Amino acid sequence: MCGIVGYLGKRNAYPVLIKGLKRLEYRGYDSAGVALLTENGDLRVYKTKGKVSDLESFASDKDTTGCVGIAHTRWATHGEPNSTNAHPHISYTGNLAIIHNGIIENYAVLKKQLQEKGIEFKSNTDTEVLVQLIEYVRTRKNFDLLTSVQVALRAVIGAYAIAILDKDDPDQIIAARKSSPLVVGIGEEEFFLGSDASPIIEYTDKVIYLDDKDIAVIRRNKEVEVVDFHNAKMNHDITKVELNLAQIEKGGFPHFMLKEIFEQPDCLRDCMRGRVNVDANNVVLSAIIDNKERLMNARRFIIIACGTSWHAGLIGKQLIENYCQIPVEVEYASEFRYSNPVINEKDVVIAISQSGETADTLAAIELAKKRGAFIYGICNAIGSSIPRATHTGSYIHVGPEIGVASTKAFTGQVTVLTMLALALAKERNTISNEEYLSLIAELDAIPNKMVELLEQGEKIKEISRIFTYARNFLYLGRGYNYPVALEGALKLKEISYIHAEGYPAAEMKHGPIALIDEEMPVVVIATKNVLYEKVLSNIQEIKARHARVIAIVSKDDVTVKNMADAYIELPHTMECLEPLLATIPLQMLAYYIAVCKGKDVDQPRNLAKSVTVE
Repeated sequence: MCGIVGYLGKRNAYPVLIKGLKRLEYRGYDSAGVALLTENGDLRVYKTKGKVSDLESFASDKDTTGCVGIAHTRWATHGEPNSTNAHPHISYTGNLAIIHNGIIENYAVLKKQLQEKGIEFKSNTDTEVLVQLIEYVRTRKNFDLLTSVQVALRAVIGAYAIAILDKDDPDQIIAARKSSPLVVGIGEEEFFLGSDASPIIEYTDKVIYLDDKDIAVIRRNKEVEVVDFHNAKMNHDITKVELNLAQIEKGGFPHFMLKEIFEQPDCLRDCMRGRVNVDANNVVLSAIIDNKERLMNARRFIIIACGTSWHAGLIGKQLIENYCQIPVEVEYASEFRYSNPVINEKDVVIAISQSGETADTLAAIELAKKRGAFIYGICNAIGSSIPRATHTGSYIHVGPEIGVASTKAFTGQVTVLTMLALALAKERNTISNEEYLSLIAELDAIPNKMVELLEQGEKIKEISRIFTYARNFLYLGRGYNYPVALEGALKLKEISYIHAEGYPAAEMKHGPIALIDEEMPVVVIATKNVLYEKVLSNIQEIKARHARVIAIVSKDDVTVKNMADAYIELPHTMECLEPLLATIPLQMLAYYIAVCKGKDVDQPRNLAKSVTVE
């Protein structure tokens, strides 16, 4: 959840590190720090509470020379956000500096043991325990730094990506990972480190993705050496990163979130390119071709995910059950691994994660694999941990998503699940050819309908101004649009800090209706589908209690428009594809309400983009 950057080379490290931190700030932004080995042999550490801009201000009059450094932007786990708990942390000798993403679960036991040896601690973090342990091993056993790191990590329980500097060895950085991402970039006589490739791509497109329990030894004028905890050499391919700077810049938009909302038509075209073939009248997914027998013989599908990805999974359940006639369960990954689930070799587990690094989902995958299930991953981040941990899968190909509140990843995930359901249904002969062809044509048309929908941005902005006063919202939907209601409520909670709940519209009478009064805006997805008349009745019940209704309506609807206090029109589409359109006005509604309230849309409080700890 924190952001890690490192540099070793010929250029001044500080500007590289600061620029890298800014690109990783979506991973954590409650404090930031940098450690530099200066040309005169000093180890200088500057850190402060707040964002990377606060670190820049703090270090503006400091010595920031040196060609080797590590930097960190934090999402707090142990210890409140302040300058003391910010990374980097220094060993008791003053020789080592460490940055860390993850959680050391047995830090309390290790800390007590070290305190009994007379070592004092300055912070409340688990990270300081790790650097003190490494230094203790090194000084007491007279080991070199690599051996000391290997010995210390064998004693550690938890997840981590770390980078370490040694004042006495200014030509080296040691980095290691377990259940937390870390990438080594290889340039011309220079090396880079990053939690992902975004801080690296400006300088090189050649990277090594470290695997669990890998330790990278990065030395000036030498090739990167990767070993394990017992010093066995690990072979790693150098991968070319398919990413460009334009994808991680705002491109004239005031926020990444708004940019990513407007990118969705092009993102879905990229997602479907080479997969949805209108001319050939088919949907092709290589994962199904290569694993046809295993998927065709599945007894059931189990979808595991967290947050927005879980909402996409709820839509995927309906798609797969409806068109493939296979039972589907949708589980929170965080609960799945602790529920002693009944899984066997006839089950297929679909793991969904934008980042491909979600700790709970990774842990659930490992449990399912041990019990014989076949694992299908749906991810956005190429080269991330989940694609490497699964048997097969599909990338959503929507490009890097920087805004913490997910937008285009959600529609990308739903699109992949739709393609999966269609391709599998065709193989199983559980869908008529007429419906199959209609769905292909309509899926191909969705990006253009998104463009049409986005043209209502000014209208949605005005609606948002009207409802900024609210302290609570209720979101209602039915069928395929019930998960959209959940997702709309989540977006509002995440970035505006307004309490919001999503419900199946029919469930309103079973409790939530008690909350409804003139102060409670209710967002209702009321498109013309098979449940239209039922939703009309729900709106009448809401209006009878004087609540204000914001309706998402079909383009030619008159009835709901006359009942609602505000409405947003959707282009017509097939019912199962409505979530791809209906979610967009809810994303925009949340965005504009948050902007009206003066909130930090891209970096909402307490949240981080990639949840790499449990």
